[in-house]
Amino acid sequence: MSRICDITKKKGLNGNRVSHSNIKTHHVQQPNLQKRRIFVPELKRYVMVKLCAKGLRKLDRYGAYRTLKEAGLI
Repeated sequence: MSRICDITKKKGLNGNRVSHSNIKTHHVQQPNLQKRRIFVPELKRYVMVKLCAKGLRKLDRYGAYRTLKEAGLI
C-alpha cells in the first residue's frame, strides 16, 4: 500500500533527525492519510479513497464529484 494521497498526490518527505552531538539519522515525514468511503450523489455510489487532511478539506470545498474527477479517480 503506497502512502500517497489520491487527491493531492502528497507523499513522504525525506530528511534527517539531528541529535545534540550532530549525529544524523534518516527520517521520513509521512502525510496525514485517512481512508474514507465517500458517497458521490451524481454517480449514486460510494468511492473508497485514501486522502490527507488537505484532501478532505478540498472535498468539502469543491464537492466530491468535481474533486474526484480532477484527480482521475472517476
